[in-house]
Formats: sequence, structure tokens, C-alpha cells
Amino acid sequence: MIRKVLLAFFLFSSLFCLSQKSLDGTIHNLGKTKLYLLNIYGERTRVVDSTLSDSLGRFHMMLPSNTITGLYRIGWSKTGSVNLILNAEDVKFETWATSSEDSLKIISSTENQILRLFNVRGRINQSKLELLMPVVDFYPVKDEFYSRIVNEFETIQKTQKVFLDSMSRKYPATFAIRMQKVLQTPYLPGSLTSNARMDYLKQHYWDKVDFNDTALLRSNVFADKVISYLAIYQNNRLNQKQLETEFIKAVTIALGAASVCPETYKFMLDYLVGGFDKYHFDDVITYIADNFQDPFSCEDAARKSALQKKLDNFKKLSVGKTAPVIAVPDAKGNMVSLSSVKNQYTLLVFWSSQCPHCTDMMPKLKTWYDKQKTRKLEIFAISLDTSKNDWLSFVKKEKLNWINVSELKGYFGKAEDEYNVYATPTMYLLDQQKNIVAKPITWRELEQALNQNVK
Repeated sequence: MIRKVLLAFFLFSSLFCLSQKSLDGTIHNLGKTKLYLLNIYGERTRVVDSTLSDSLGRFHMMLPSNTITGLYRIGWSKTGSVNLILNAEDVKFETWATSSEDSLKIISSTENQILRLFNVRGRINQSKLELLMPVVDFYPVKDEFYSRIVNEFETIQKTQKVFLDSMSRKYPATFAIRMQKVLQTPYLPGSLTSNARMDYLKQHYWDKVDFNDTALLRSNVFADKVISYLAIYQNNRLNQKQLETEFIKAVTIALGAASVCPETYKFMLDYLVGGFDKYHFDDVITYIADNFQDPFSCEDAARKSALQKKLDNFKKLSVGKTAPVIAVPDAKGNMVSLSSVKNQYTLLVFWSSQCPHCTDMMPKLKTWYDKQKTRKLEIFAISLDTSKNDWLSFVKKEKLNWINVSELKGYFGKAEDEYNVYATPTMYLLDQQKNIVAKPITWRELEQALNQNVK
């Protein structure tokens, strides 16, 4: 009986070991270093495992049997990393620490050999097309050399398409091929003018994208596709308002195309909202908030998704709208309401003593604040510190003699939630009626807003 139990145990152990896959790498010139395995979701990454390389930069990892197929990153520094597809294969590679992408060599793994082949070929072909494009645009059409340029421009694209079709037939279900199908761009006849080319790309960029392949959200392809598409609308001759008008057109087309799949649509919606908010494109953010919503959002306000709450808040936080009413405790625990400030202007600042941008800005703001002849402006400073000592020590050190309050909950306080705060500093300049006058991001923008309004 014992022998049967032991035999069953060893058989089970063998099957389990067979289900595990390995990841082996050699990173030359790295030495003994801690390596991190991160999964990739758009531009977001999350550490899922770690290990140490030996003195020669070699490492070995056993991947759990439940490892989800997707694009992963092996990282060892801020600038040193390689992206690899992990699925049901053993993966082995080598590279150099100082040129990890250019020197990457896949020793075993069909998926990653395909991915590497497309990456190398893609960079070469893209460089050729970028060099030829201005020649196609400006070379005299009647010159016989023009037809040779156009032919070469079209041949490069056709060769790319033939190669993708050939590899698709050979490896139809691979993650790498599915990634490339999303990333492919429409074929452009060489005879199109520059403006006609841009117009065609704007209308047809998403034509062959399979939005229903939601497994690809576990990679960076949809994020890269969005960035490439927005670049078509980029024009250095436009001011910010004009550029925002163009980006609104891009958002409408991109989200309209993605709407066939709620999960992919939500990803792109969230990605666009975060990106435009980061770069202070308020008109685009307001347009998105007014015209699009999280497809999974519940009508019950208590169960709304984080994304939908963010979108709803953006509607309330655009310039010209009345700022949400909040009350936050001071150092003694007394609640201080934003509405209690009666000055002509109020600067609402979300900051932290752990934020270098904040600690650099607050002394400058203090200097400006103290120079006021009459107190037209009051500052309502909400600290995102979680340590009361850190918060008050900085306030005392810099003699910040304005309204200082904090829930000591980091980004998870009620006020932070009301104002969509997920970066510091976040600032709102309000008039006497608590209408939003400006939403500066940097000290330079804040100084300009103060000088224009608080006279």
C-alpha cells in the first residue's frame, strides 16, 4: 500500500514538474544583480517574481504552471530590461546589459524568435520608409527618378505584408503574430500627397485591428497603437487649443473603433484619460468625460467603477465649474471647510512632504504668498502625507502660515477622491465663488496663473 502511495506521489510530482516551464538568461557585463520579472498591461507593469543573477549575469527561474500568456519584462535597472513573451515554452536568451534590446539573442522559444524577428525587421523597414517619405513628398513628380522612389516606398510595405501573411500561415495562433497584426499599419500608395496620406491613416488606422483579442491587453500593443495614432494628429505649428481640437477627433475615431469590445474599449478609455490628464489637455478630458463612459459601470452610484468616478469627476473639475465642497481636518483634528475661505481667490494645493516637486515648489509659493500687500489669495494646502510628524515638520521648517490640513490617508482620502488626485502637486486656483479659474501643473504655470488673476 505504501509503495502504491509513493508511486502515485512521484508520478504526480513528475507531472507537476513537466507542467512548469523555465526562463533562463545570460546578461553579459551585469554581474551579480537582483532581477525582476514584471507582467505588462499597456504601460503598466507589476512585479510578479524576482531572482539573483550570478557573477556572470546568468539566472534561472521556474515559471508557475498557471503563468498567463502575455508579454513580460525582465528588468535590472531603470534603463536595463528586455521584453519577452511567456507561454507554454521554455525560454532561453542572452543579451548585454548596456545594449539589452539591440544585442538580444533568443536561444530557445519560437514565440520570442518570431517577436525578435519582427522587431528587427520592423525597425529597419520603418527607418527606410521615414527616409523615403520626404523624398516622395518633395521630389519633382515628372522626374524619372520619382517613379523609382515611389516603387521602393511601396515595395517595402508590400514586402512587410507578404512576410506577415507568410508567418501568420505558419504560426497562426501565436501571441507574437497576433501582436504584429494589431501593430500593422495601412498600406499607403506612394503617389499620395502628404496631406492625403495623413487623412487616409486617420480614417483607416484601426481597420484591421482585432479588438476582441483581449489577451493582447497583457502586452503593450494597444498602448503603442494609441500613441502612434495620436502622433498622426501631432503638429508643432498648432497651439495647445488647436492641438486639443485635433486630439478630440482622434479620440472619437479610436474609441469608436474599439467600442466593438467592451474590455478593450475600457482599456483604451482609461489609457487616454490618464495620458491627456498627465499632459494637461483639459478640453480633451472634458470631451471624453461628456461623451464616453466605462462600459462596465453600474448605474448604482455606490458601485460605480473607479474609471467612471474619475470621468464623472472630470466633468465637475473643468475650468469654469464650481469646485466640489470639501472639509478636511487640521493638525488638531478640527474640520476646516473650503467654503469657509472668504478671500477673493483660493489656491487649493494637494501636496506631500515626500514629493520632491512639492518640497521644491512650496518655499517658492511661500515667498509669493508673503509678498501680498493685501491677502487677496488664501492657500488651502492638503497634505497627502500619512505621517503626521513628516507633514508638520515640513510645515514648521518652511513656516507655511496658510491653511494646512490633512486626512493622513495618502491618495485615499475623501478630498483626494473628490478631486481626482493621483499625482502631487495637484492644484486648483479658485475665485471667491469657488469657481475653478485655472489648473496649473508646474510652478511656472502656477506663477503665471497667479500673476494673471491675483492682481
